[in-house]
Amino acid sequence: MKLSRSPLLDERLPAWRAHFVMGVLMLGSVALVARSFYLQGVNKDFLIGKGESRYERVIELPATRGRILDRHGDVLAMSTPVKSVWAIPEDAKLTPAQARELASLLETDARELGRKLAGERDFVYLKRQIAPDVAERIAQLKLPGIHLQNEFRRYYPAGEVTAHMLGFTGNEDIGQEGIELALNGQLAGKAGSRRVIKDRRGQIVEDVESIQVPQEGKDALLALDAKLQYLAYSRLKQAIADHKAKAGGIVVLDAKSGEVLALANLPTYNPNNRSKLSGAQLRNRAFTDTFEPGSTFKPFTVALALEKGNVRFDTPIQTAPGRLTIGPATISDAHPHGVLSVAQVIQKSSNVGAAKMALALPSEDMWKMFDSLGFGQPLKLGFPGEAGGRLRPWKRWRPIEQATMSYGHGISVTLIQLARAYQAFARDGDLLPLSLLRAEGTPTVGARVFSQQTAREVRAMLEMAVQPGGTAPKAQVAGYRVAGKTGTAHKLEGGSYANKYVSSFVGFAPVSDPRLIVAVMIDEPSGGKYYGGEVAAPVFAGVMAGALRTLGVAPDDTPTPLQVATVAPAKEEM
Repeated sequence: MKLSRSPLLDERLPAWRAHFVMGVLMLGSVALVARSFYLQGVNKDFLIGKGESRYERVIELPATRGRILDRHGDVLAMSTPVKSVWAIPEDAKLTPAQARELASLLETDARELGRKLAGERDFVYLKRQIAPDVAERIAQLKLPGIHLQNEFRRYYPAGEVTAHMLGFTGNEDIGQEGIELALNGQLAGKAGSRRVIKDRRGQIVEDVESIQVPQEGKDALLALDAKLQYLAYSRLKQAIADHKAKAGGIVVLDAKSGEVLALANLPTYNPNNRSKLSGAQLRNRAFTDTFEPGSTFKPFTVALALEKGNVRFDTPIQTAPGRLTIGPATISDAHPHGVLSVAQVIQKSSNVGAAKMALALPSEDMWKMFDSLGFGQPLKLGFPGEAGGRLRPWKRWRPIEQATMSYGHGISVTLIQLARAYQAFARDGDLLPLSLLRAEGTPTVGARVFSQQTAREVRAMLEMAVQPGGTAPKAQVAGYRVAGKTGTAHKLEGGSYANKYVSSFVGFAPVSDPRLIVAVMIDEPSGGKYYGGEVAAPVFAGVMAGALRTLGVAPDDTPTPLQVATVAPAKEEM
């Protein structure tokens, strides 16, 4: 049987077609060779990069954060090495038993752990900053997709005692509040990096090279004295408890250098355990909260009147009948005093006497004096959240406002501002800038506010205020001459004065050569007493007595058998 033959087989293909196909194949080969040469010779970095991305990683080398030290070198904050647990969810194929064991070590619920591992992300933290012993137990489990990372955790040995001054850091060891935030650039240093080879499970199998060496953070040497800080904190805490107060603050300054030796606020918090914190606990009230200073402002009004030559130390001021009407408003004294000398206006804390002296002064001069003392603007210490207070422009003052500002109403300040302003009386009329860091070398020259004569005369008046017959005999310190002024002011709420008080006291010692300035503020005392001489002055006395002895300051007075605690202070005007 013969197979039929197709006539198509007898036809011959054109010669050019074979040549065309051969040419196309040759061109394709040349293109492939050119592409291969381009990728492997000219643009080889592309393929190298793609390859390296499969197995090479650049990992960060954290820098150790600098320590925070007190003025004597005692550690107030330090970073300790810890571990963080992270996972690659795609690789973390855990059995139920493994998941329960890991959740137990991480102190979390197995369902919460499963939720994190069920996500679509390539990387997830399971827990940050765990203890080294827990990290070691997790490492021994050798769980797939579960990894450990070196980190640092900040530790504060003094806890709540220094919380508001130091602040704290976050999970990334970056400052969030206080000194930690203000000096973060100095403390943090700069992280380094290194290139490593990892296997598919994320385990490092080889170090390739160090790209950048970490630059460790620098230590910060504060002006703070840890002993005085604890003393101030404990005395303030006791006063808050005794008088059932809402809050309080205290500042201790070195009158010679302007250094902040202690600063404490209540309520406070433990920076080592910040899981449950409210805004009220975090506020550094000495810097952020403003209040009407009350009678602690009277010495500034008297100083300006002395400076202008309107009055002298013993100039008589008629305060009878204990009231002064200005337009529709009336200023009153708690008790009518009759004729008082200028010194007795401070000693007895007469609102009428202070207002009469203020009304005889140009409003612009009063404003300039308040401004030169630092009121109405932040002190610019670099502390986060620092408030400037309220000082209205003098052109808008009405007579009644000028009169009330003479005794600390209608104006608001922070406690740190008030403490600094009293330098003018402790330092013979000049003001130094404050320093949160320990001062080195020669002290800065102060800016003059009052003459030396004026400052010394007011200092003598302030010393009278803490003696029997004054408003603050409970501020006396055995063996030392003390000067200071009480303040008691109604709180302003919703545009009107409420039946709540802010009690304060600011003073310095020893009067013969002032070394320390202490300012105390107690917010809303509700234990039956609210005058500054009864609530704040005893705190001042306790802190000043302990601080002077701690610093070895020589006494400048002969102790007397007088029991100051039994002396009833004169009622302070509000």
